[in-house]
Amino acid sequence: MTAITGRCLSNNPAMKICIVSDSHDRGPMLAAAAGEAKALGAGAVLHCGDIIGPSTLKPLLELGLPIHVIHGNNFGDFTSISRMATESNGLLRYHGGDASIELAGKKIFLVHYPHYGRAVACTGDYDLVCYGHSHQPEVARQANIMGGATWLVNPGTVAGLGAPAATWILGDLANLTFEVRPVRMAAA
Repeated sequence: MTAITGRCLSNNPAMKICIVSDSHDRGPMLAAAAGEAKALGAGAVLHCGDIIGPSTLKPLLELGLPIHVIHGNNFGDFTSISRMATESNGLLRYHGGDASIELAGKKIFLVHYPHYGRAVACTGDYDLVCYGHSHQPEVARQANIMGGATWLVNPGTVAGLGAPAATWILGDLANLTFEVRPVRMAAA
């Protein structure tokens, strides 16, 4: 396991977050989800992998929200994504294959694969484990070895590929509540 620890620019205990995954180069759909999340009070975006190219992330940088990204199984151009992160003055954080971060006092783990996410949730080391890959949204509590439960969240696919709908999750870290939301594209 290669976990990289990072802290968000905000320590707001009431922080809302936008959780997305599997954008597969569908930048406008990713931007629509993150834009709606920002309008609803989100203070950060967590992307659980399968971005593909850096151009997919450019509209997110324009929103001004901190973005935490892992690569998933469709790596795409991770060299350019790393360069973009370096040039973003800390706004974009590219963590590689997985990430251990803390936002609003909550320990969060990002990974792409469901089985890996479930395994990490079982440790009890995190309040929230986010994953993708299956393109199916899921919000569940996973029993852990500490005698408690860890939130396990899959936002589905923000691109809508191989799924009934394009989805993302609005999370509230103060209450640890998670709402699956459809991607709403602006009318052309």
